[in-house]
Amino acid sequence: MEGPDFVSALIVANLAFVLWLLSTALLIWGERRVVAKMQTRVGPNRLGPMGIVQTLADGIKLFFKEDLTPKIADRAVFIAAPVISATTALVMFAVIPFGGTVELFGREVTLQVWDPEIGLLWVFAMSSLGVYGIVLAGWASGSKYPLLGGVRSSAQMVSYELGMALAFAAVFVWNGTLQVSEIVEAQSGTLAELGPITIPAWNVLPQVFAFAIFFLTAVAETQRPPFDLPEGEGEIVGGFHTEYSGAKFAMFYLGEFMNMFTFSAVMVTLFFGGPGGPLFGPDWLQAILPTLYFMAKTAGFLFIFIWLRGTLPRFRYDRLMDLGWKVLLPFGLVWVMLTGVIVVGQDELQALGMGQLLTLFGVVGVVALVLLILPSLRREQAEEEPAVPASQRVQRVEARELVGATPSRRPAEPPDDVGGDDPDDRER
Repeated sequence: MEGPDFVSALIVANLAFVLWLLSTALLIWGERRVVAKMQTRVGPNRLGPMGIVQTLADGIKLFFKEDLTPKIADRAVFIAAPVISATTALVMFAVIPFGGTVELFGREVTLQVWDPEIGLLWVFAMSSLGVYGIVLAGWASGSKYPLLGGVRSSAQMVSYELGMALAFAAVFVWNGTLQVSEIVEAQSGTLAELGPITIPAWNVLPQVFAFAIFFLTAVAETQRPPFDLPEGEGEIVGGFHTEYSGAKFAMFYLGEFMNMFTFSAVMVTLFFGGPGGPLFGPDWLQAILPTLYFMAKTAGFLFIFIWLRGTLPRFRYDRLMDLGWKVLLPFGLVWVMLTGVIVVGQDELQALGMGQLLTLFGVVGVVALVLLILPSLRREQAEEEPAVPASQRVQRVEARELVGATPSRRPAEPPDDVGGDDPDDRER
């Protein structure tokens, strides 16, 4: 590699690392602030403007905290597990284009660390390797609760990686390439024009069902609520990281937020045009606008991740498995086959508009997915709350009111001139 090429690649890699690290720190702060607002709390507000330096203070505290290792733990694996989790989240971001083209040393350089021909497979491989850190952490801790968390994590990852692979396959079949830069380039055109409104050729429109599958699997892969079964504070204490403290726990903590940012960036890249967007203004503005578009789109998905945490309860384990194996997997297979049929018959279907046709099928598929999930939730609620006769319900309500009544809520005693001393009158 020549000197300027090496220097420009090094600069791009450092820019990507700084962007990734700063975004992760801001995400931790942003989640605490947003969840606090949702729960009518203040949140961090002391260190820095609106408490923005609180994340740095917490990181310093964790890295200088006493680091404990259980006596019965496998020390080497116990230390390697958090490193694996953080490293896989970092290297997955290498194939994501986070900006447009800039000029460095007289050459045009794309803001993307690495652009292999197997870009989608790289993302899938790194997300699959990330589970090793969690499973090894649960096994090496020498405790039953971390082991249960590791087993849960492995089962969850296997279940939802199949759905994610099918979402990747649908995008690959539709765009005809695994290279991430070419997938972004394929979304740079226009799908349709409705008068003054221009609809971009983003994959989310013709591949709306693949996007729905990928979003659900991404939430499960990052083990965020409502899919945070490997942690399960109310069931298995803290799950796989119960025995971790200090810097090693901080690496697991950072790895979770790193994965949130990385998977949000992957969703933006595959379905929302990546850093694509309208360019205007002087050259320096056109150089930074793609990065601003990329960050704005990614921030939208990060907010949805936080929103889900603040509003949804944790899934029951059997419901988690049913969703992965009985819903996402068969629907994903059908969608990939349907996409293949439309792509193969594109000459015959060109007059109908392939994108519009696939978008219609996708909307119907999403509606069918929702209608399939809702009845199962209602049946589960009915099983958890068995039918009670009306007379028993009335008796339970009256008993609750008597037990929970306070002096301020009890009815006032009747005046002396009402009812008199007649016991029959008092009973009435």
